[in-house]
Parts: sequence; C-alpha cells; structure tokens
Amino acid sequence: MRIRPFAAVSAVAVTALLLAGCSGAPETAPESSPTPDAQCLLDAKPGKTSDAITISGSGADATVEVPADLPFEALERTIVTEGDGDDVFAGDLLSIRYQVVNAETNEVLDSSERGEGGVLPVLMDPQSSSLFVAALECEPLGSTAVLALPASVLGGEGAQSLVVYAESVEKLPTIASGTPVDPAEGMPTVKLDKDGAPTITIPEGTEPPAETRVEVLQQGDGAEVQPGDLVVVQYRGVKWSDGEEFDSSWSREATPTQFQTNQVVNGFRLALEGQKVGSQVLVAMTPADGYGEAGGTHELSGESLVFVVDILATTPVQPAQ
Repeated sequence: MRIRPFAAVSAVAVTALLLAGCSGAPETAPESSPTPDAQCLLDAKPGKTSDAITISGSGADATVEVPADLPFEALERTIVTEGDGDDVFAGDLLSIRYQVVNAETNEVLDSSERGEGGVLPVLMDPQSSSLFVAALECEPLGSTAVLALPASVLGGEGAQSLVVYAESVEKLPTIASGTPVDPAEGMPTVKLDKDGAPTITIPEGTEPPAETRVEVLQQGDGAEVQPGDLVVVQYRGVKWSDGEEFDSSWSREATPTQFQTNQVVNGFRLALEGQKVGSQVLVAMTPADGYGEAGGTHELSGESLVFVVDILATTPVQPAQ
C-alpha cells in the first residue's frame, strides 16, 4: 500500500512550483520522498518585500502586517529571529507556530491556533508542506521567518500573493514513544531493532482473524486521532500468507509519511482513529478492509494484511474555505 501524502495547507500545495528550479529537486515528485542528507532545497533569501513585512508581538500572539502596494515579484524569506537549536531540514518532524496571510487583505487564511498551545505538528515534506520547508529549512530550531510568495509563483487562476509567518518550536520523535503493552495471543509478533524498525513474524499454522483486529503495542499519551485528521506515521506492512513485506516507510530511509485517515484503506483507518500520538499499533486486516476479496484487480486483492504503525502526530484538517 503506497500511501499518498496530503497537503497540510491544501489551498497552497505548491511544491513543484517552489522547488522546480532548486538544485537536486526532482522534476516530478515521488509518492514518498526520502529525507535529503542535510541539504537546503531552496534556501530562500531576503528581499525588499519580505524585509518590509512587520511582525508585532511573538509566538501565538504575533500579528503579521503587510504594507499596501508591496511589489510581490519573487520568492523571498527574511529571518525575524534566529534560534539556538540544531538546523532544520526537509524530512524533520516539527511542532511549529504559523500563520498564512493574504498579502492583499491581511486576512489570516490558516494558522496553528487550532492546535493545542497554539502549535501544530508539521512533517517537513517537500511534497505536502513546501511552504514550511521554504520558510524554516536550513535555520536553527527556534527561528522565526517571514516568507513572501508572489501570485506568479503560486500559479493558477485567481491566485493571490501570500505571506507565511512561521516559528519552529521543537523537533518531535520519529518513532513511537509510548509505554510497552503485553502482546496479544494469536497475533503476529513484533521485534524492534535499535532504531525502532519492526520485524513482523506471522504465527505458524494460524489462520488470519475473521474480522479486522487492532492491538496496541505501545500506549502513547498524546492527542487522540480523530476521523479525517492528518496523521504522520512510520509503518511496515506484510502479507499474512507469507510474511512478505509489500510496503514500508522504514524501507524508504525511515522517512515518516502523512495522509488523512479517510484517504487510506479501511483497515488502516481503523488502526488509527481513536488512538493516541506516541502509540504503536498492530493491525491484522481482512481482505474486505484492505484491497478486496480474491479476484479483484489490485495485486493485494484476497490478502489479509498486517501493519505495525507508529503514530507520530495528528492534526485537525483545516475546514474548507
């Protein structure tokens, strides 16, 4: 199951436009992008427009003020304050504060205000969170930045220039961090290596469950995943029939991936919704909750599937404008 990422700020999923001219950036994005080896994808520079945007207050109380008639002609980034943590790069999982502002009206189109404490988790994925990659990459953790995005960069009919104000707050774990729970009988066993990557062993001579079954392997204490949330996970999937892996974030340089819970097969959704961030769950799903019964068109039709999933972050999706 190759899980497609979903844009954290759906109205401005502009990766290809932002990164098309960057050294080392692919012309077409793969479905799951590996973590770059500490390289700057864009490294946007300050300019007269980004320098002219003023910030009153800080953190959750910051107000972005865009002077009238600013010439939004190029992508620009001004660092407002420099943090003292490690540098931030694409592939990092961060908690951030942010606002996305209409440059013409000063209207706040989206912000992290809906998150607990005014912060939200963001996977710095160049495909789906390109605004925040452009704003925060290659600067120390704790930095705040203003990003000026001209309508010509955003493209599309009716596009308007935007301003992004972003502050990187904390780097978040990329493996489950919950309390271990005793394994359930009759389910596959899971062994973790030193980096947290799971090996899944199917019990010999055991038929798969007649109904999809979800067990918690580590109990987290973070936010609860709600229906439709945007989640960030690590996962590995194998077939019950032979234990063969068919998809895994661990096999793609251990890069987490993100998606909405309503954009994956039902068995994966059942494994996530109602669980808490920091948890690791094991799900054995029937073909009906996976890719359908035998005879279907998908290569996994008829297969009972097993996943181990580390739940790293969850974000309520911004309501449609």
